[in-house]
Amino acid sequence: MRFLPVNYDALLVELATLEETLALLDALQQASLEAIDEIIPAARTLLIRFQPQKMSAQHLVNTLSGWPLSARQHRVGEKVDIPLRYDGEDLPQVAELLGIEVAEVIRRHSETEFSVAFTGFAPGFAYLSGDSGLTVPRRASPRPRIPAGSVGLAGEFSGVYPKASPGGWQLIGSTRLAMWDLARATPALLQPGMRVRFHDESKRSFSLPAAFAAKVAGQPDGDATLKIVASGIQMLFQDEGRAGKAGQGVSTSGAVDRAALHSANRLVGNPGAAACLELLPGGVVIDILSDCLLALTGAGCAITLTTADQQRHRLSGWQPLALAAGDRLTLGAPQQGARCYLALRGGFVVTPVLDSCATDTLAQLGPAPVVQGDILLRRRSAALLPVALNETPAATLPVAGESVTLDVVMGPRTDWFTPQAVALLSQQSWRVTPLSSRIGLRLEGERVLSREQTAELPSEGARPGAIQVPANGQPVLFLADHPLTGGYPVIANVADWHLDLTGQLPPGVLVRFNPVMPFIPLTPEASAANERP
Repeated sequence: MRFLPVNYDALLVELATLEETLALLDALQQASLEAIDEIIPAARTLLIRFQPQKMSAQHLVNTLSGWPLSARQHRVGEKVDIPLRYDGEDLPQVAELLGIEVAEVIRRHSETEFSVAFTGFAPGFAYLSGDSGLTVPRRASPRPRIPAGSVGLAGEFSGVYPKASPGGWQLIGSTRLAMWDLARATPALLQPGMRVRFHDESKRSFSLPAAFAAKVAGQPDGDATLKIVASGIQMLFQDEGRAGKAGQGVSTSGAVDRAALHSANRLVGNPGAAACLELLPGGVVIDILSDCLLALTGAGCAITLTTADQQRHRLSGWQPLALAAGDRLTLGAPQQGARCYLALRGGFVVTPVLDSCATDTLAQLGPAPVVQGDILLRRRSAALLPVALNETPAATLPVAGESVTLDVVMGPRTDWFTPQAVALLSQQSWRVTPLSSRIGLRLEGERVLSREQTAELPSEGARPGAIQVPANGQPVLFLADHPLTGGYPVIANVADWHLDLTGQLPPGVLVRFNPVMPFIPLTPEASAANERP
């Protein structure tokens, strides 16, 4: 095992084979270590997020280094049968690549029992491993759209696309069975550890199983309180996200500036984690339909109140705003920062998806974006708290052209880059480009980051704040809606205390990276090599 730093509360365990990775995952799941919050398995790695106040990184390394990795010893997962039509357009190409007949491809695939190694790419997308002998490369040119239910091969894995999306896997068939269905209590059909068999529908009929019981969320009552006259560039419901859903291929998402979310809620007396509107100010107009208490935090912008008798007033953010029916709020362009958070005392009526009201723009998961004409309801029964009057921004937010410094932890793939590239990361400024979004900030520098290792990196878990470097050498800084796993090396991660600030960097800001922890792989202490929990 290699233990690579990710952040102060996370590390990446690298193993030699997929079998060893699954064996360690199995052992960790059985041990149920209290200090571990989440494990994201991938092809050759486990990304482990832990609580450093309960277990230090060194203690975790000491614990794991002594565990045997010979085989999975504790659990054989539930078996799922998937009906398959072997009608994929790449089937002849796969047979040619392997030097066998199409019928032999079908036989090997349908007679192999696969296991779900890990999930990623999209909610419900499972990477299936098995001894099928069907190892083929991805297509040289990915398709712009692959239909939901398509079954493909890539490298040593087989997989089923849960929804229509771009992709480069070699398509060999299709299934009618939904891999992802929000009507089920557990939307993802396949999760790590499960066993999978594909059945050729041309040989026998197959009844679709009722895999999970349906779960229908009720819609709470509410009072019409806000009407969105103009929603600006983007307006979304956000809360703290849906942590702990990595087994279904779902990342946490949630507010990119959590401190501002919490402050907005405290200013109106809501629980800190209640859903708010996350919006890009500028061109936002909201009509007040009934008396209410609002608060606006995050980015600084002009707030104009127009009363029912057409009087105009300038209001300030970061304080409770008592508004009356007939009022209109207009939000100007951001003067500092990028995103605002609008809280409503009592909370918004919004139906959770997977236990969260967050909208994940990459996974297309959660409530729909709020748009012009929407009427937003206030909950009629809610746990209310006293309002807070002393909320202040955690940091001074930048404007385009200004420079901001972010602390970073080097790793986990710093050694994939040349020494010059590692030095360049912190020596030059990186401009935030207009192509940035909640998925990530696309950065641009005068000189690019060159890799020392040019091999393809097997997909591995990533966290918000990861600085991933694609082939063009220009970094991408992951934000809340980043993919659960990625295939480009991560040179460093933004330290936890600057994550909120990354979500408030508008295009044109110059970013400097300040390494606060060097890249040093962790090694077990000799006296603790055989330590067990």
